[in-house]
Amino acid sequence: MSLPISLGLFVLAGLCEIGGGYLIWLAIRDGRHWGYGAAGAVILVCYGMIPTLQPAHFGRVYAAYGGMFIVLSLLWGWGIDGVRPDRYDAMGAVLCLAGTMVIMYAPRT
Repeated sequence: MSLPISLGLFVLAGLCEIGGGYLIWLAIRDGRHWGYGAAGAVILVCYGMIPTLQPAHFGRVYAAYGGMFIVLSLLWGWGIDGVRPDRYDAMGAVLCLAGTMVIMYAPRT
């Protein structure tokens, strides 16, 4: 699998996990219509299926995804909630993304 496709799957999985969780958050914490929560649940099921398309084994995919999730969560908070990451958030996100790249894409013998 090519690197762009693999990274795209990580981004898609992240958007499904964060977006689905956010819709449930809106339904429960903000008192929105129950349909938000139901839609969030469906999207979270999609999140559970997308990582299975990665070529690596479960542990490696989910460990690597953790770094991507951190980056996407900060971007979601900035874009949707208007909370700009500070320099420590940015430094931590870069470290996590570097870890993701090593875990998932380092050449193995």
